[in-house]
Amino acid sequence: MNEFTSFVVEDNLLALEMLVNDINMHLTEVSVLNTATSVVEAAKLLQQKQPDILFLDIMLSDGTGFDILEIFPNLTSKIIFITASDAYAIRAFKFAAIDYILKPYSISDLIQSFHKVKQQLSPQKEQLTILKQAVTEPTKKLQKLSLHTQEKIIVVDITNIVRCQSDNNYTTFYFLDKTKILVSKTLKYYADILKEYNFIRVHQSHLINTLFIKEFVKSDGGYLILKDGSNIPVSVRKRAEVLRILDSF
Repeated sequence: MNEFTSFVVEDNLLALEMLVNDINMHLTEVSVLNTATSVVEAAKLLQQKQPDILFLDIMLSDGTGFDILEIFPNLTSKIIFITASDAYAIRAFKFAAIDYILKPYSISDLIQSFHKVKQQLSPQKEQLTILKQAVTEPTKKLQKLSLHTQEKIIVVDITNIVRCQSDNNYTTFYFLDKTKILVSKTLKYYADILKEYNFIRVHQSHLINTLFIKEFVKSDGGYLILKDGSNIPVSVRKRAEVLRILDSF
């Protein structure tokens, strides 16, 4: 029995047909109400009925998926974004902490996205703002990052992050105002995102914002003292890189 209604917006006719077929075949709880290949067509259909789930391609022939979301600021549908395999797009979704299907996708990708979206709320306005800026202005440096906790999604200023610490598959963020946030992603995930923002992974368990380094102590194997008073160990293989950074200050 179909429990969820859906609407697919994709401007490539072959890709549209394939996605609809895959939904019908592999997502037995989902029925496809409508399809559209443009912003204008999608807007007309959404005025008539909003689905439970909107499969939304980012780049459309007459605009972007964000244009549709701006036309319907109170859209209640949960959104599964679809994007081409593009480094800037992947970066955008990571910063916004929004799930997506990457074309070409696998059936397991489609099923996994559906199960995730069932359990999540629709993206917040701030998340969508980050995503839109990152996609439409790919060379512009982003200032905010979305963090998923078990209870909510928090949008933070990157400049206020002092350090991050690994706890197996979790990461704790420490901020300038002494607050901290625990998120269910690995430290490596954030090290990759934040490397262009003066962050360096000085130890297997520690990622720091170099702007908050106060001093480097050479005894006891070497460790950093940050401006918030934190003592952070430095691994042997990262010591030379840390010293180079300190010399550049």
